[in-house]
Amino acid sequence: MAVYKIFPEKDATIYSLFPNMNTGMDEIVEATETVFAYSDPNPQTSRFLIKFSEEDIAQAFDLIPDNVYNSGSWKANLQCYIATSTGMNATTTLECYPVSGSWDMGTGRYLDVPSVTNGVSWIWQKFSGSVNGQWKTTSFGNCVTASYNVSYSFAGGGTWYTGSPSSSFTGSVTQSVEFSFYGSKDINLDVTNTLKAWFTPVFANNGFILKQEDEFIDNKNIQPELKYFSRDTHTIYPPALQISWLDFSFSTGSSKQTVLNTTPATLTLAQNPGTFYPESINRFRINARPEYPLQIWETSSVYLNNYYLPSGSSLYAIKDLDTNEYVIDFDSQYTQISADATSSYFDVYMNGLEPERYYAILIQTNLNGSKIIFDDQYYFKVING
Repeated sequence: MAVYKIFPEKDATIYSLFPNMNTGMDEIVEATETVFAYSDPNPQTSRFLIKFSEEDIAQAFDLIPDNVYNSGSWKANLQCYIATSTGMNATTTLECYPVSGSWDMGTGRYLDVPSVTNGVSWIWQKFSGSVNGQWKTTSFGNCVTASYNVSYSFAGGGTWYTGSPSSSFTGSVTQSVEFSFYGSKDINLDVTNTLKAWFTPVFANNGFILKQEDEFIDNKNIQPELKYFSRDTHTIYPPALQISWLDFSFSTGSSKQTVLNTTPATLTLAQNPGTFYPESINRFRINARPEYPLQIWETSSVYLNNYYLPSGSSLYAIKDLDTNEYVIDFDSQYTQISADATSSYFDVYMNGLEPERYYAILIQTNLNGSKIIFDDQYYFKVING
């Protein structure tokens, strides 16, 4: 039931056509295959790098109980949101690898005049002209590689791990996603094994590199371009690393409350002051009862009796009110609603929500054989501190 989001420390796109150009401050990162002269194909490519700080990841890990972490009841997903896509094939595959060398983001933008070269580029890891600062193109370490085509570009383009250099770690650290022509182009890759490798440690955290599977294709009819919002976007769609873990508990102690199993029903949220700071962790409690309780003889109103939501089938989700898009979707493992002696409840980590925006909470549960979603204006806002 726990979902924790981290935003990037840095990101940048590197271009084979502009081998010294830095684009660390661009609002867009991209992975493209482009022919710049239609009558004389000269295929070029771009790739993007993205890194999340070790401190932020460690802070998330500190919230995960040791037994949950050790049992593997957690996952990490790299999420990037599409800004535009053009020239798509019937299917286009994007690959994701852990970067094998450190790099600097820089302060450049695409086609700055004069060109800014103070950060990562196709040739350089740190800045243009730095001593021993070029991406390796030979003499790679164990399970490290690069990819380029000297017929069309300078050697370079980053280096990355294709596997684990340690025999003690056997999990796959490579991921890929295949996009169809009409399907969504958003990225949501399971990178759990890469985080395990970083913190074992098998290799250092230098972030991810994302690239198209097919590059430098000398064919003017193949020009797929995938462009995503970067950490510097002025939208609500920056990349994120979402860490989720199983924190479900249905331990009601000596409570005499019963489980709700009738429709129609009424649900309200308690402990919702309406505004939160990004550092907040809030426990929302759920007051639930039948809409038309059975009339029985007792000394208090039956409308004051609280009920638990059914165990295991009750989930929460969060939507952005303006866009009506899920920020946290229903997840049968990681957004289960728990219960204690007081009531049903769930915790929300506000750090992963964009500030100065309004959000709605939705609650899904199974009652009397029906799946029901409650969306009764359970609103709140995250504000800047």
